[in-house]
Amino acid sequence: MATENKNLSQYDKSTLPNVSQLSFGIVVSEWNESITEGLFKGAFDTLTDFNVKPENIIRWNVPGSFELIYGCKKMMETYPNLAGIIAIGSVIKGETQHFDFVCEGVTQGIKDLNLAGKMPVIFCVLTDNNLQQSIDRSGGKHGNKGVEAAVAAIKMTVFK
Repeated sequence: MATENKNLSQYDKSTLPNVSQLSFGIVVSEWNESITEGLFKGAFDTLTDFNVKPENIIRWNVPGSFELIYGCKKMMETYPNLAGIIAIGSVIKGETQHFDFVCEGVTQGIKDLNLAGKMPVIFCVLTDNNLQQSIDRSGGKHGNKGVEAAVAAIKMTVFK
């Protein structure tokens, strides 16, 4: 669990590998678009800050977070030479169990893609209790989870 004062966007660039010649995929949920666009921006800007060429960052949109699994699987098959894929979504708790089912399904689906071993799929799905928590983690007071996901993708390239 992130501490209340932790900024998710802090990292030491000098400790990370050179990824300037690599390509990455980002699959973005259109649901809660104001949040997922902030997460995408954080991930994209971080990758380009590490000299990944914008044309080497492939973006696909899917309708919702549950569809991230299939979108990532298809991207993996379509672009087998990607260094990794970042799955970006946002699920905000409502009054029904829908939140629990979607979060569990997406978590297990992304885990299964990682176990397939073709390339790392980074989980960047916010599972917050309310909109303010999502805002705080997609460019707000806690930084941007998209930045953290891009850093994780970069770190995972050493295992490819």
